[in-house]
Amino acid sequence: MGLCHGKPIEPPQNLSENPIISGENHEYAFNSSTGKTPKFPFYSPSPLHSAFKNSPANSSSVTSTPLRFLKRPFPPPSPAKHIKALLARRHGSVKPNEATIPEGSECEIIGLDKNFCFSKNFTNHYEVGEEVGRGHFGYTCLAKGKKGSLKGLDVAVKVIPKSKMTTAIAIEDVRREVKILRALTGHKNLVQFYDAYEDEDNVYVVMELCKGGELLDRILSRGGKYSEEDAKAVMVQILNVVAYCHLQGVVHRDLKPENFLFASKDENSSLKAIDFGLSDYVKPDERLNDIVGSAYYVAPEVLHRSYGTEADMWSIGVIAYILLCGSRPFWARTESGIFRAVLKADPSFYEAPWPSLSSDAVDFVKRLLNKDYRKRLTPAQALSHPWLAGHHEVKIQLDMITYKLVKAYICSSSLRKEALGALAKTLTIPQLAYLQEQFTLLGPNRSGFVSLQNFKMVLSLSLTHAVSAPSPSCDIILSYELILSAGCGKILHRCNEGFTGSRLCPCGEFSAIPKIRL
Repeated sequence: MGLCHGKPIEPPQNLSENPIISGENHEYAFNSSTGKTPKFPFYSPSPLHSAFKNSPANSSSVTSTPLRFLKRPFPPPSPAKHIKALLARRHGSVKPNEATIPEGSECEIIGLDKNFCFSKNFTNHYEVGEEVGRGHFGYTCLAKGKKGSLKGLDVAVKVIPKSKMTTAIAIEDVRREVKILRALTGHKNLVQFYDAYEDEDNVYVVMELCKGGELLDRILSRGGKYSEEDAKAVMVQILNVVAYCHLQGVVHRDLKPENFLFASKDENSSLKAIDFGLSDYVKPDERLNDIVGSAYYVAPEVLHRSYGTEADMWSIGVIAYILLCGSRPFWARTESGIFRAVLKADPSFYEAPWPSLSSDAVDFVKRLLNKDYRKRLTPAQALSHPWLAGHHEVKIQLDMITYKLVKAYICSSSLRKEALGALAKTLTIPQLAYLQEQFTLLGPNRSGFVSLQNFKMVLSLSLTHAVSAPSPSCDIILSYELILSAGCGKILHRCNEGFTGSRLCPCGEFSAIPKIRL
């Protein structure tokens, strides 16, 4: 579910050819009570003509009917229709057909438990003001604290009517959003959560009031795009908060300029991520399958219904593209056209202003908009990219990929360890710098080593229950050289240098077939 955070903004004249998608018609979400959903083809083939009886017009005795009309294939079904139907069933806006078999809890409208165990005295603590935004799931209004630590403080209150919670999934969405906000609050680039209340009619989520407006507003006020230096400042803040979320095992799933607010109207105001209504917990090797997001920013693997935290990085790539050139990398007049472009088309880097931008900026965006999620940058890798490396606010985060690669290395065969050790000697300076920063974050001792137990402790201090830290089964000492070799697992999979092929195992570990060179 999405957070209604501001009044709808009509697209300006200079961007009329690329309308911004917003509102209920362009946010898509689907889930099931089991978490496992059957796959459906977005572009299923048209029914064979042989499956239908021949009409009299097809007989040889009839020559007046043009055969070209009969031989032309049917147009492919619209992907948007599938997604809209799933969204309608998810939130109970369509009554199930009595002749059909109910699917899970989607039809359980009667007897739903809408008690969230939140505080019941909202009106005693806050004085509600004017409404500032409305969306499909509720509305947002201003409020002022009447007592306690928030007395006299202006806050934003998201009001979610219980009458709209007509499915168990919709109720679970609200529970999960509040749970995630409680777990994540505290980061400087994340909207602060204060408390949640409920009464017989509504759920009230009390949050920090951001008075600076949306990132989208700032983009439009600057003529539709940012300079490279200003775009760097925005991207660093976005990557910092997304890295924090991913390390906590949370994937946002709806990153877009409308979901980032400035704390104040000051030009140097900090940026805040909002709207965790579609967010979910995900484990390092887990793949999600529910269709979630906004059309222009949705990743290809989301449409294929198998994705993880990498989907957020694709959305960040779309935001970076918009910041630098003022247009969207994938555009069409219909939702189906947008999805086809996301799946098949490549963004253009040949039209102005791309030729005038730095090569590092172009490379940064290209690495984020890689359709292969395994080759896409992680937040920590993006912060280490040469385009952002010199920015004063860059603070490298502990990367979850480090844990995954070290785990894979420890479980590898001796032959593979030797191959990775040899490959480590070919690392570039930026790659070495990134791995050096990751090793430093693990807290090596005076001798320059990190115990596996200390590795587990560092992760445990940063992770929520959604991500399990590695359980050391033996006493292993991690050296800087081992981290370099383990880090080559990702590079090995990307480049296949010295290997005929590589694949990603179901457990998330890389395996490869050595190539013999004569």
